[in-house]
Amino acid sequence: MRVVHIQRLPPKGRFSIEGYFARVRECSVGLADIELLVLPCLSQGLWKRLRNCWAGRRDQADVKHVTGDVNYVAIVLGRRKTILTILDCEVLNRSSGIKRAILKLFWYTLPGKRSAAITVISEETKRQLLNEVSLPEDIIHVIPVSVSPLFQPTARTFNSDCPNILQMGTKENKNVVRLAEALKGIECHLDVVGPLTDSAKTALEHNKIQYTNHIQLTDEQVVDRYVQADIISFVSTYEGFGMPIVEAQSVERVCVTSNCSSMPEVAGDGACLVDPFDVASIRNGFKQVIKDADYRDSIVKAGRINKLRFDADSIAQSFLSLYESVYQTSQR
Repeated sequence: MRVVHIQRLPPKGRFSIEGYFARVRECSVGLADIELLVLPCLSQGLWKRLRNCWAGRRDQADVKHVTGDVNYVAIVLGRRKTILTILDCEVLNRSSGIKRAILKLFWYTLPGKRSAAITVISEETKRQLLNEVSLPEDIIHVIPVSVSPLFQPTARTFNSDCPNILQMGTKENKNVVRLAEALKGIECHLDVVGPLTDSAKTALEHNKIQYTNHIQLTDEQVVDRYVQADIISFVSTYEGFGMPIVEAQSVERVCVTSNCSSMPEVAGDGACLVDPFDVASIRNGFKQVIKDADYRDSIVKAGRINKLRFDADSIAQSFLSLYESVYQTSQR
């Protein structure tokens, strides 16, 4: 059985999908023949997307796995041997009218109906997908994202006088403006990873938040930001998964995250959950984490257990079992 991972040509600075499936291939060495096909074009415009479809169709693998973001490629592949990973439905939440209808048709409905199996990274993504598209529930498999082995437990004495808070991500759903409002008057330093929008900068400055900003960090530099942090902030309004929660647990840092979308599912008992739409709730969560050492310790302890669900070897095995199942079915 020959499996091919059909992967997008990544936009500049975006490699989360690539890291996820690189770990699957690394953990599968000696167990399966998995090759990588990187599509020739960025997913922009009709002709580039057609070229991507042609490149995916030409490969004659026994099982073809479209690994996310370029879902439309699955439309032109053989249904019986195609697996599609859908990471989230966020693009539909941000769209309306004819644009939303086109995205739903070519990124979700047609690719879903042309796939023998679909993998999603959380129960929340599965729920949203089934809400959007009429698909057999039994073809949808929840296989979470594995955590990178770069994230390891690292001791740090918590700075309760002026904690260093790491904010991962700056897109609108990352909720930086409300975070800035919530931290107003709390003695802290905010370490932000990702390009800040004008509205986020204005909010940080208006609320007198001391902050630093980092962009285009290497994987090792990102890990170092976690190591230097006292608290990880991830109070997003929406996430398909929420990898920074697991990364915080792996480094053994307290994470303040949201009580909605996929985040409680990912966090388990190993995080402080707050309402991301309520500034007071976010504020109270950070104040409790800063002031209550026993509470912090209980979160870190629960995180040590929870992170085991995202072990790279066990997640790779879940994919290998699915590949074998799809292959065997396609041969009948």
